[in-house]
Amino acid sequence: MAESDRSYIKSVNLGEKVVANRLRGYLPSRILYFLLNLHTVRRDIYLTRHGESVYNLENRIGSDPPLSERGFEYARALARFFEGPKQPNVYTSTRQRTIQTAAFLGVEPEPLGALDEIDAGLCEGLTYEEIADRFPAEAAARAADKLGYRYPQGESYVDVIRRLEPAIIEIERQTEDVLVIGHQAINRALYGYFLEKPTTRIPHLDMPLHTVVRLRPDGYGWLEDRFPLL
Repeated sequence: MAESDRSYIKSVNLGEKVVANRLRGYLPSRILYFLLNLHTVRRDIYLTRHGESVYNLENRIGSDPPLSERGFEYARALARFFEGPKQPNVYTSTRQRTIQTAAFLGVEPEPLGALDEIDAGLCEGLTYEEIADRFPAEAAARAADKLGYRYPQGESYVDVIRRLEPAIIEIERQTEDVLVIGHQAINRALYGYFLEKPTTRIPHLDMPLHTVVRLRPDGYGWLEDRFPLL
């Protein structure tokens, strides 16, 4: 069979040149799209959760609450952390607590719906204690399989990982430093992707509030630094 008759993708010098031939189907087209956005330019990726929200004070999940006073304090500390002539490209979710966290950076953030927190469906705005009281079967199912569990009329971690694909490609294609101001589930999934963590570990990764996680390229992987700001 001649090469021209085969289905293939050829990448030369990691994105300097990409050749595609006879591609058919969804998966090959997604692989091609991914390869077209890869490059070898070194840049840092920063992950941080939004500052403390009023719901964090009450241990409530989801919804769209504003920052607490301490959350705004973190937003100012974050701006001081990134002071300097070189500002990162900033991405937030569409939730106000992430946008408020970016308010003092002096950079216009780009809100991405793909970075919105996991949708808790009927459990939005509840505490885990309230969920256990109102939906005991749901609480038990979540405890048994945090990765695969889907909130009623909401999402699972697996759903979140899948919908993050366009955001990941957007981050991958950047040649400047990137700051993602996200949410706990979102940043767990992004961290797991870049650090190549097993999918089963993603729901359990440590992503505390008021901490900047810096990922630095190192050969074929990433090195991690953490900076608690409050």
